[in-house]
Amino acid sequence: MELLQVAEAVAREKNIDRDEVLMAMEQAIQKAGRAKYGYEHDIRAQIDRRTGEVHLQRYLLVADPVENEFTQIALKAAKKTKSDVAVGDYIVDDLPPIDLGRIAAQTAKQVIVQKVREAERRRQFLEYQDRVGEIVSGVVKRVEYGNVTVELGRAEAVLRRDETLPREHFKNGDRVRAYIYDVREEQRGPQIFLSRTHPLFMAKLFAQEVPEIYDGIIEIKSVARDPGSRAKIAVVSNDSSIDPVGACVGMRGSRVQAVVGELQGEKIDIIPWSSDPATFVVNALAPAEVAKVVLDEDSHRMDVVVPDEQLSLAIGRRGQNVRLASMLTGWDIDILTENEESERRQAELHTRTTLFLEALAVDDVIAHLLVSEGFTRVEQIADTPADELAEIEGFDLEVAGELQQRARAWLAETAAKLQAKCRELGVTDDVVALPNLTAEMAVKLGEKGIKTLDDVADLASDELREILGADQLSESKANETIMAARAHWFAGEDEPPVSDQPQQ
Repeated sequence: MELLQVAEAVAREKNIDRDEVLMAMEQAIQKAGRAKYGYEHDIRAQIDRRTGEVHLQRYLLVADPVENEFTQIALKAAKKTKSDVAVGDYIVDDLPPIDLGRIAAQTAKQVIVQKVREAERRRQFLEYQDRVGEIVSGVVKRVEYGNVTVELGRAEAVLRRDETLPREHFKNGDRVRAYIYDVREEQRGPQIFLSRTHPLFMAKLFAQEVPEIYDGIIEIKSVARDPGSRAKIAVVSNDSSIDPVGACVGMRGSRVQAVVGELQGEKIDIIPWSSDPATFVVNALAPAEVAKVVLDEDSHRMDVVVPDEQLSLAIGRRGQNVRLASMLTGWDIDILTENEESERRQAELHTRTTLFLEALAVDDVIAHLLVSEGFTRVEQIADTPADELAEIEGFDLEVAGELQQRARAWLAETAAKLQAKCRELGVTDDVVALPNLTAEMAVKLGEKGIKTLDDVADLASDELREILGADQLSESKANETIMAARAHWFAGEDEPPVSDQPQQ
């Protein structure tokens, strides 16, 4: 009964299951038994869960033929002990209880301590892996090279130096609040990782201070932080009668100040979220005023035009305001002054007008009309139905048909020139046929010495975009093109080899 009482006490102290402690004791006694009778024997120990009595037994596997005489017994010999025994059964011999000597007792104690520690770590891991995403409070136990070990009751957690706020220093005994962002099972046991710089740390702090967020009336859509300096948080209300920004600020700023105080004075901009990207970006760039927004949904970029005197405010110190706005909204943002935007628009108009003048052999009036109607490429004119072109002021079906005929002729001539250039550079047909690539892009690749599928396959997406122009190919399309070029590497042996010969 003493064993059961010890197991009960250890289990209660370490907050683990009593059965796990008894299993550790069994392994310790088993190890001591093997040390006495020989490690080559299959000796097992069992503790009666009701009485605490210890049973030490030797197991012999019935085998035919016998390969290991220490752990196996022949069928014929086994039948003398037990008549109905069969191959695969065990013959169990009871061994006398062993008197643990000083060394054996020390070994047994080490085994028990080790097993109990493993069980305790496993309990910690199971407890905290479900608490990822929570804020916890603990006491600083030690600080080594800026990395802080935090005691969380029965567990320890790590707050690494790069997860603490700038100019933040901890001493032993300090109380600290942090966000659990990861729990990992590692060689030395479960590791609980804390952060005070994680964006969701701020979100959770607001949820603690603002009852409407906790109740789900106000929702935090996104958070962007420059830890210790400035942050932006986007909120939306599911109840039209509640102002999400006002609720987060609180009476005389009490709620937001509580969060600011926890984050060592980090300035927080609370932004009303909007499902319209342009409106959301305008809100996110506050306090700067925005004159105009131009979206490019394909490349997920946005040109934001601000008055000249608002430029520095929109960009922020060291680009902080626009960087946080970009992180908050998920859009790439370019800030332009009204003068810069006007110059860029004039340059684009001039480029497009010149293109139509040369490609379609028309006068300035028609070229400007096409540009003002939103045409940017000759392909658009060739593909637009003639009756739609005829609706442009001053055009009729005859003019529309003539424009389309000239556009198609120019495109065919350009394509022939590009094809000839590809042949001259030695670019293969397979490269020209890759998805998302035009003949013009294939020429650019050829000029850089990239002529075969293997050449394209060896590129990284950023290298391909740099060669072709980042505005010509998005990262996802660049990856798609490269993976298509690599497809022949994984093709079956029965498939015909991919040609790497130049066009004939």
